[in-house]
Formats: sequence, structure tokens, C-alpha cells
Amino acid sequence: MTAFEGEVVMVVNTASRCGFTPQYEGLQSIYDEYHGQGFEIVGVPANNFMGQEPGSTEEIQEFCTLNYGVTFPMAAKTDVVGETRHPFYAWAEQQIGESAVPQWNFHKILIGRDGRVIRAFDTRTEPTSEEIRNAITTALAAQNTSSPTSSSLR
Repeated sequence: MTAFEGEVVMVVNTASRCGFTPQYEGLQSIYDEYHGQGFEIVGVPANNFMGQEPGSTEEIQEFCTLNYGVTFPMAAKTDVVGETRHPFYAWAEQQIGESAVPQWNFHKILIGRDGRVIRAFDTRTEPTSEEIRNAITTALAAQNTSSPTSSSLR
């Protein structure tokens, strides 16, 4: 994902039929607030938890746009846990351990400008919480000290 090199990125596994789906509003809010400073959000639709994301990639994108005005990038639907999980999630777990493994929808992983995992936030942590805002602003203030070949987001 060289498109995000040098930026702070929050990766969030999402679902359209979850009790936490309204978090899309908070995600869009922090995206609007910090995007101009080098912050990105990538939504990762996943159907791993109670079948709460049954739609196609196109249906999910339409749902997010129409219902929550989502303008941040949404990845194709993929697995975030188990044997078939996307390699990003295996890499994140290697970086920071079990806290990087989603236990439910709307789990958040914050990646620094240097391409390293800073930390993960569980489902119940609201995107607009002071905890997340502080982590984002701290990460945005950090200088990118990685070399072009060391970016772990590629």
C-alpha cells in the first residue's frame, strides 16, 4: 500500500449489520478532521463475526456512502481472523501481539508514518474518543524516520 507511505493510517474492520455500525459516523468525523494533516482511514469489510457483513464489496460501498457519507477508502471484503485472514492482520499481530487481532467488528489498528503498528483499539473505543484523538495527533506529529524500503504497509 505505497499510496499511504509516510501517512498515519487507521485500519478498521467493518460490518454493515452490527450494533457498532454507527461508528462509521465517528470514523468519517475523524477522517474529515485529520485527513488534511496526513491521516487516512481504510475500512476493511469482513463477514467474520456473526455474518454481519453479507453484502458484496459494491453493496457495502453503497451502504456506507448512502447511510454514513463515508468518503474514506474501503477495501474489498476480506477475512480479518482465522486461517484465511488477510496478511495485514497476521503482520499486525506479529508487531504488537494479541491486541491486533480483532475480537469483533470495528476493531481499529493505528499505523505510524514509519509503517509500524502503534497500537490497536477495541471495538468499544469510539473513533472520536480522546484516547484515539490523542494517538492520532501524536502519530501525526512524529517524523517519518523509515527508509522507502522499510514500509510495512506495502
